[in-house]
Amino acid sequence: MEFLNSHPLFFAIAIFLARICDVSLGTVRTIIVFRGYRLLAAMIGFLEVTIWIMAAGQVLKNFDISKWYLVVGYAAGYATGNIVGIWLESKLAIGNTIVRVFSRNLDSPIIATLLPEQDFFVTEVVGQSADEKPLRIVFVVAKRKDLPRLLKLIKTSDPDAFYTIEDIRSLHEGIYPKKNQAHSHWWTIGSKRH
Repeated sequence: MEFLNSHPLFFAIAIFLARICDVSLGTVRTIIVFRGYRLLAAMIGFLEVTIWIMAAGQVLKNFDISKWYLVVGYAAGYATGNIVGIWLESKLAIGNTIVRVFSRNLDSPIIATLLPEQDFFVTEVVGQSADEKPLRIVFVVAKRKDLPRLLKLIKTSDPDAFYTIEDIRSLHEGIYPKKNQAHSHWWTIGSKRH
């Protein structure tokens, strides 16, 4: 601690890095809570608050108007930690998602047949758009880590398809397919099971 007190730049950098760590953990924890991972969120929260107490304690203990750089390091670490936390959570890709694909390509159900072959759970509905034209609506349940591969398949098989993505808070695995069994677990509404 004496080293940090005698080297203000290093002290500010240490506060900055500590804040990046605790805010990143806080951002990840918030997203994890939303996805229902309570135990993991509690463990992350414990680590987050431990780092925060150390960083905030040092700023408050050593603060006076001449040590403005500590406040700058603290605030900059907070701002940067939000960005790092969102990036980190996207790389972890914990949880599941549902992708809704809207396609006017009714003659070629390639999305609905290709995706089950690639281990995605698919349900298909034939619908009608606002302009009264028919369209195919495909619901795909996927793990978030598989989302880039799924979107690439959709864009390759039907470049004109429109899709939306939504996170799933919980998933009851009664009909969620096991690896390499997705092709036997998809339905078309209004027709028999395939």
